[in-house]
Amino acid sequence: MDDQTRIELEAAAFRRLRQHLMEDRTDVQNIDMMNLAGFCRNCLSRWYQEAAAEKGIEMSKDDARETFYGMTMADWKANYQTDASAAQQDAFKTSFAENVGDKA
Repeated sequence: MDDQTRIELEAAAFRRLRQHLMEDRTDVQNIDMMNLAGFCRNCLSRWYQEAAAEKGIEMSKDDARETFYGMTMADWKANYQTDASAAQQDAFKTSFAENVGDKA
C-alpha cells in the first residue's frame, strides 16, 4: 500500500470514529471512556490540536474541541453530559494522571 492510500484510510477511520462518538453514541460519557480506555473525546481533540501544531497551525484548545465536537463544549455539556458519580470522579483522577498527566 502506498503512503497516500494509507493516509486516506487512516483519515477515513478517524472520521468514522468521530462520527461514532459524536453522533452514534452521544450517550457514552467522556468520564467513562477515560476510566475504561484511558482516552476520551477531549483527548482526541487535544491530539488534533497537537497535530495542527506540528504543521505550524495555531489552534486553541477550545477551537480544537469545537472542531472535533462540531459544537462548543458548553453546547455539548448541555446536550449530552450527565453528572458523574463520586466513584466515577475518583476513578477519573487516577486514569487522568496515568494517561494524560499534566496536559489538561
